Amino acid sequence: LAPEPGAAPFVTLGSRVAQGQTLLLIEAMKTYNQIKAPRAGTVPRILVESGMPVEYGEPLLIIE
Repeated sequence: LAPEPGAAPFVTLGSRVAQGQTLLLIEAMKTYNQIKAPRAGTVPRILVESGMPVEYGEPLLIIE
C-alpha cells in the first residue's frame, strides 16, 4: 500500500484518485509492479493489507 516500509500509503479510505495513478505495489518474483487506477473516482474500501499475499484476479480495492 506504500512505496516503502514506514512511508505514507499511495491511497487511503476516501482518497480521490485519477486514472493512471499508482494505487499499490505488488511484488512478484522480487520485482515490484505498480497497480494503477483504471479510472478516476473515490476509494471507499481497501480489501488488502500491506504484506498480505494476493492471487491473480483478486480484487484489491474498490473505486467508485
